[in-house]
Amino acid sequence: MAPRKRKTNPERLDADNPEWTRTDFEQARPAAEVLPPRLLRKVRGSQKAPTKERISIRLSRDVLARFRAGGAGWQGRIDRALRKISESNPRITHE
Repeated sequence: MAPRKRKTNPERLDADNPEWTRTDFEQARPAAEVLPPRLLRKVRGSQKAPTKERISIRLSRDVLARFRAGGAGWQGRIDRALRKISESNPRITHE
């Protein structure tokens, strides 16, 4: 008995991204072979000596929104703000 061909759902058809054929897969090459180096994602190695600790903390939505509005690096900005406050306030103890 011949294998049945799956029916294609017309709602899932995408003319810009047709389903790959066996030939497409056979001719495919790794991105590193076809893309310029500037487009390839750099992978960061493992951290040799962790300098920060992952924690869970609850913050007010408006405070978090303000830091996130500054774009990438918002967690680092929160860290720097907390460090500045803790260093300038002698009542806050830290190691």
